Amino acid sequence: MKKQPDFSYGGQAVIEGVMMRGRDYLAVAVRKSDGEIVIKKEPIGSVSKKFPFLKRPFIRGVVALCESFSMGLKALLFSADQFLDEGDEKETQITPWESALMIGFALLMTVVLFIILPLFGRMLASKFLPGRFWGNLFESLLRFLILIAYIVAVSFLKDIKRVFAYHGAEHKVINAFEAKKELTVGNAKGYTTFHPRCGTSFLLYVVVVSAVVFSFLKYDSILIRLASRILLLPVVAGISYEIIKFTGKNRDFFLWRWLILPGVWLQRLTTREPDNSQIEVAIRALVAVLEEEAPVIVGGKIYKGGVTAFD
Repeated sequence: MKKQPDFSYGGQAVIEGVMMRGRDYLAVAVRKSDGEIVIKKEPIGSVSKKFPFLKRPFIRGVVALCESFSMGLKALLFSADQFLDEGDEKETQITPWESALMIGFALLMTVVLFIILPLFGRMLASKFLPGRFWGNLFESLLRFLILIAYIVAVSFLKDIKRVFAYHGAEHKVINAFEAKKELTVGNAKGYTTFHPRCGTSFLLYVVVVSAVVFSFLKYDSILIRLASRILLLPVVAGISYEIIKFTGKNRDFFLWRWLILPGVWLQRLTTREPDNSQIEVAIRALVAVLEEEAPVIVGGKIYKGGVTAFD
C-alpha cells in the first residue's frame, strides 16, 4: 500500500455543485434540478511539471493562481451547462479564443475595481492627505472597502447564496478529510465552514500585501503608479500565496490564530451553512478525485478504484 500523498486537496463552489482538485485529477459534482448528481472527472497537468523552476517559492503562487482560475472557469461553465438545456446531452465546449476573452475580461475587471478605482479615489483625496504614507494607507483602505462592498452586494443574490452554501460544504468536507475522518455527511456536518487555504482569505492577503509592497514606491505620477500596480501584481500574488500556504500547513505556529483571523471574518461573508444534500455533493466530488489517485486511507476506509463513502 502506498503512503497517503502529501498534497493539499481543495476546490471551489460552482452552480449547484462543487469542484475538487487533487494532484493529478479534478472532479466536478453538480446536482441537477431532478436531484441527480452529475460528476465529471478529468486529468490535470501543471506546467510546473515540465518546468520545475516554476515550483520555487513566490513563483509557484503565480502559476497556481493562473491554473486555478482556468480550471475554476471550466468547472463553472460545466455546472451552468447542466441547467441551460437539460434535454441536450451534448457537453458544452469552450474554445481557446473564448477562454482568452473570459480571462481577459475578468482580469480587466480586477484591474478596474482594485487598482484603477483606489488610485482614482486617492487622487481625489490627495489634497486632504498629508503625505505619501497616508496616501498609500488611504488607497489600501479603499481597495479593502471595494472588496467588502463587492462581496456584500453579490451576497444578496439568491443564486449566489446557494453558491456560498456549497462553498461552506466544500470547506466542511475538506476539513473532515484533513482530520482523517470517514467521508460521510454526518462526519463533515460537524466541521466549520472556515478553511485557512480559502481563496477568500487569499484575496484579503493580496489587499494587505499590496499595501506593504506599494508603500515602498515613491512615484508621484498617476500613470507610473498605475503601471507599477499592474506590473507588481505577480509579486503581490506570489507573496500572498506563500503566506496562505504557510498558515494552512503550520497550524501549531504560535501566531496562527492571529494570521488567520482576517480570513475568518471575510469567510463569514462568502460561506453559508450548507444542508445535507449540499454536503453530499461536495463529498461526491472529493471521492471522485480520490478514486483516481494513489490509495488514500480516511477514517479506516480506503478510497481507490470505486471504493467510496457511499458503498
